[in-house]
Amino acid sequence: MMKKRSIPASKASLVLFLCQMISALDVPLDSKLLEELLQPPTITRQSPKDYIVDPRENIVIQCEAKGKPPPSFSWTRNGTHFDIDKDAQVTMKPNSGTLVINIMNGGKAEAYEGIYQCTARNERGAAISNNIVVRPSRSPLWTKERLEPNQVREGDSLVLHCRPPVGLPPPIIFWMDNAFQRLPQSERVSQGLNGDLYFSNVQPEDTREDYICYARFNHTQTIQQKQPISVKVFSTKPVTQRQPVLLTPTGSTSTKVELRGNVLLLECIAAGIPTPVIRWIKEGGELPANRTFFENFKKTLKIIDVSEADSGNYKCIARNTLGSAHHVISVTVKAAPYWITAPRNLVLSPGEDGTLICRANGNPKPNINWLANGVPIAIAPEDPSRRVDGDTIIFSHVQERSSSVYQCNASNEYGYLLANAFVNVLAEPPRILTPANKLYQVIADSPALLDCAYFGSPKPEIEWFKGVKGSTLHGNEYVFHDNGTLEIPVAQKDSTGTYTCVARNELGKIQNEVQLEVKDPTVIIKQPEYKVIQRYGQVSFECIIKHDSTLLPAVIWLKDHDELPDDERFLVGKDNLTIMNVTDKDDGTYTCIVNTTLDSVSASAVLTVVAAPPTPAIIYARPNPPFDLELTGQLERSIELSWIPGDENNSPITNFVIEYEDGLHEPGVWHYQTEVPGTQTTVQLKLSPYVNYSFRVIAVNEIGRSQPSEPSEQYLTKSANPDENPSNVQGIGSEPDNLVITWKSLKGFQSNGPGLQYKVSWRQKDVDDEWTSVIVANVSKYIVSGTPTFVPYEIKVQALNDLGYAPEPSEVIGHSGEDLPMVAPGNVQVHVINSTLAKVHWDPVPVKTVRGHLQGYKVYYWKIQSLSRRSRRHVEKKILTFRGNKTFGMLPGLEPYSSYKLNVRVVNGKGEGPASPDKVFKTPEGVPSSPSFLKITNPTLDSLTLEWGSPTHPNGVLTSYILKFQPINNTHELGPLVEIRIPANESSLILKNLNYSTRYKFYFNAQTSVGSGSQITEEAVTIMDEAGILHPAVGAGKVQPLYPRIRNVTTAAAETYANISWEYEGPDHVNFYVEYGVAGSKEDWKKEIVNGSRSFFVLKGLTPGTAYKVRVGAEGLSGFRSSEDVFETGPAMASRQVDIATQGWFIGLMCAVALLILILLIVCFIRRNKGGKYPVKEKEDAHADPEIQPMKEDDGTFGEYSDAEDHKPLKKGSRTPSDRTVKKEDSDDSLVDYGEGVNGQFNEDGSFIGQYSGKKEKEPAEGNESSEAPSPVNAMNSFV
Repeated sequence: MMKKRSIPASKASLVLFLCQMISALDVPLDSKLLEELLQPPTITRQSPKDYIVDPRENIVIQCEAKGKPPPSFSWTRNGTHFDIDKDAQVTMKPNSGTLVINIMNGGKAEAYEGIYQCTARNERGAAISNNIVVRPSRSPLWTKERLEPNQVREGDSLVLHCRPPVGLPPPIIFWMDNAFQRLPQSERVSQGLNGDLYFSNVQPEDTREDYICYARFNHTQTIQQKQPISVKVFSTKPVTQRQPVLLTPTGSTSTKVELRGNVLLLECIAAGIPTPVIRWIKEGGELPANRTFFENFKKTLKIIDVSEADSGNYKCIARNTLGSAHHVISVTVKAAPYWITAPRNLVLSPGEDGTLICRANGNPKPNINWLANGVPIAIAPEDPSRRVDGDTIIFSHVQERSSSVYQCNASNEYGYLLANAFVNVLAEPPRILTPANKLYQVIADSPALLDCAYFGSPKPEIEWFKGVKGSTLHGNEYVFHDNGTLEIPVAQKDSTGTYTCVARNELGKIQNEVQLEVKDPTVIIKQPEYKVIQRYGQVSFECIIKHDSTLLPAVIWLKDHDELPDDERFLVGKDNLTIMNVTDKDDGTYTCIVNTTLDSVSASAVLTVVAAPPTPAIIYARPNPPFDLELTGQLERSIELSWIPGDENNSPITNFVIEYEDGLHEPGVWHYQTEVPGTQTTVQLKLSPYVNYSFRVIAVNEIGRSQPSEPSEQYLTKSANPDENPSNVQGIGSEPDNLVITWKSLKGFQSNGPGLQYKVSWRQKDVDDEWTSVIVANVSKYIVSGTPTFVPYEIKVQALNDLGYAPEPSEVIGHSGEDLPMVAPGNVQVHVINSTLAKVHWDPVPVKTVRGHLQGYKVYYWKIQSLSRRSRRHVEKKILTFRGNKTFGMLPGLEPYSSYKLNVRVVNGKGEGPASPDKVFKTPEGVPSSPSFLKITNPTLDSLTLEWGSPTHPNGVLTSYILKFQPINNTHELGPLVEIRIPANESSLILKNLNYSTRYKFYFNAQTSVGSGSQITEEAVTIMDEAGILHPAVGAGKVQPLYPRIRNVTTAAAETYANISWEYEGPDHVNFYVEYGVAGSKEDWKKEIVNGSRSFFVLKGLTPGTAYKVRVGAEGLSGFRSSEDVFETGPAMASRQVDIATQGWFIGLMCAVALLILILLIVCFIRRNKGGKYPVKEKEDAHADPEIQPMKEDDGTFGEYSDAEDHKPLKKGSRTPSDRTVKKEDSDDSLVDYGEGVNGQFNEDGSFIGQYSGKKEKEPAEGNESSEAPSPVNAMNSFV
């Protein structure tokens, strides 16, 4: 019995044609056959269904088709015949149906908008294209609108709407500033899918006036810009935190419909403080793996290639620390029609049956409609062999007239599919497509496949014969395939011979012969064997083969299934592999593979490397130098060098380095030439002309390099023209009327001959001038004088010698010298943005007036005066440089409420041009700095007196001061806050109706019309009663402080020591300690114990010229310490000075001195009344004691003690002076630096020397800080 079966997949490469399983007849893909057969039209190329064209370019609507005979083409437009002959703007390409509509020659794209369909027709039928909807792209301008500035409170949400114009196709939206820089986006600020810019919460840094939405229309390569949007954020402190609220989408639920295969984009953007984080889930399911992506900081869920299974409810959850909000989006996935089984071309013989099947799916289910040759099948000419059954057309007993092209249209509300499939009825005699006498070669005992590709209609029958007059082949030893192939499953040597294939049908018969040769298999008759070898030994593997004499084998060796190492120790012979000097890394599996054109065999063996027995120590050294250098084969540009290697000294030579000496140009200097492997002792060297060569060789091994060999004999090469020209040719003018041409000269051996010179040529670019040339030698620069200022020149430099010129050089472009710009920028305009920032615009200067390379523009600006203070100061001009051809720039760091001037200058490589006329502009008011000081004096039972200084930088016209205060109880809790507005012209205030013996905290700041400035704080205490003031020595009515505190730590530093003093409020009998260290150091604090309860201490052993930090602590008060103070040691006479008026011993001394003076005055008064003379004034002048010199508060001398002070109550229970000042933002425990107000010094034992100078105010730091030392009178009043 004859067996038939299909060709296995592994043998598909032998099949010369493709089969169509539903066709009754297969047409092989043979180009010659296809050219001869009649065939209905087939559309091969067409424009897309939705065809958007550029209205500025010609419209090309494609329609290409093939068929036999070649088809003709016709078009419909909007359902009616489109006569292209009547429209001069429309042409059809030759041998094609493609339309070209000439828009660039006067046509209008809008006039050709419509639905086009192409029909390709020949005598066998008609194929139609899709409906091609042609629409010109549109990029309309933004509609004019007035955009109001957005005033928004810090922390609120904000949406900036883009609302781009409707374009075709829709534009791409992005936000930028007026410098064309993309606005940064984050979890807090991001762009939505609709193009709007969403702020979850605004911050002060969001204030700007250039939020600009851009719409990019890619089809026309245009960008439209919306008017800039201004956002101003005003601060309110504190900012209230809020739980999330969704900005988009609104409500709790929404719906979304997407089409199958598209990208699903879902978006949730939320407002809230802190900024909410978005999370996505799918209710009742999981998000699809590998197709889910999160974009826009997880605010957008993206699912690609969606299907009906992705329908469902998707929930976005916005969450922050205060709560969450969510939204559910119900997604429905619909589907435009898609193919399940598209109709395929059907080739039948007369009288055969066949079917066309058109099956499509979609949501909703698509409708199936059939057409024949472009006409609905219901009204098409009848064909008795055709019957329509829904999505199938059934053909029975077809005839040649049944050939047609059928169209299947599957459509629903979301789209349609259109497929052409022809029915081609052919009557053809048999043809055999396999080449005659084709030779097949196989290995014995393997399958043999003999081809007989055929075609005929009706389908021919195939028979095989062996030999010319043999009988028909049959039996189990043969397999006959449907495509005509004969398979011999097990070919033997006697299968060799000629085989004949015969194809016949009712229209004819044909035969073809092929040849089969069966070869002997390749065999490895001696395989490699397992080997054990000692390290540094030699091993060999054998691989002896036997093969068919007509086949050429190729032997390949592998190590561990990879190529052999690239190592000269591995030697591959005809039948073996030898490894020299075996090392541990050679251990492994070695495989011998033998390949022929028909088969492949292999065999493997393992090599094990073991340690060699101990051997005497080997001394390794650098190799000896090579010797006996010889030059042979001398040619003009090459020579052969050979040598004999020296002793390698137990380390193999890895390579040789060849060097050369040019005795003509650089005698005694050796240059690297090349290097070769250590196994090579000859080398072919390339030479240059006009060089007197000598060579030497250096051997290299793992230890190092040998000494150089003796030089070879010299060899002088012949001269020749230069091969190359100078490099790095440049033309740059050094003066306005010259051009300096420079180049990198050729080296000696590059000259190729004697008499090296350079031909320098130049001519003005873009001017019809001849080249001007000059020949120079031994230079690398030439100056061309008398040139116009800054014009381009073409330059070239060519080398030449006595034998001729080098090749023609390439040209470079240079410029003659620059001169200063001629004109200043015009139309300088200044736009003040806010109180500290302005924007300046100017017109660019004409290019011709720049007279050089434009480097940019410089803006000079300086402050004329402050509008709040008419005092003038030194004018400091500031400069900002703007690179390139910019015509605007920002001026930052301006002072509010000030008048400025500016001018603009253009800059080139030579320098700056003239300045534009000075432009005056003014900055608006800003908020003021803090008041310069706040002092609280004269405490009574129910009142306090406040004094203050105006702000150092008012930044405008002060409108008022704001005073806020509140009581503080014993647990440091704050009471109700009271606010008082004070006129701007006041500098003091008496607060009345306060609670007695109560500590108050005060907050004080100034205001302008713009707003409030920064505040300073201070604390003060009303007294308990007035009785305690009358008897301070007894201490009656002394009140303990509300809580312990160390304050007013002051230092007086000398070269190697410093006196530390402080004030203390709290329980009695406290032991103090002082901690100190180097400022800025991370070392531990050093601690010194203070003996007794003194309020001063001397730190000794300090390093001169070093900054120290210091603080004071009290033992037993839970580690209570003061804040830190910083001081610096220095030379003894230049040491920092300190006010000691607050120290107890000094106050006692002052009291004693005052008492002595009083007694002395009484004695003098009594003696004067008695008529005696006592020259007190002379005595005081002659024996002036600085410690008892009277000081006035203003000039540093004591005046008369006023009894008017006696009625003022003393502050009981406190070491704090009642007249105090405070730095900006200082609290009650901050340090007040009195050192700048004292001219005296301390001895090492802490005693006071020198003169007490009274009150002296420090220079304010940054205009916002001040400090003041208490006067001696106040110091004594505060002593209890």
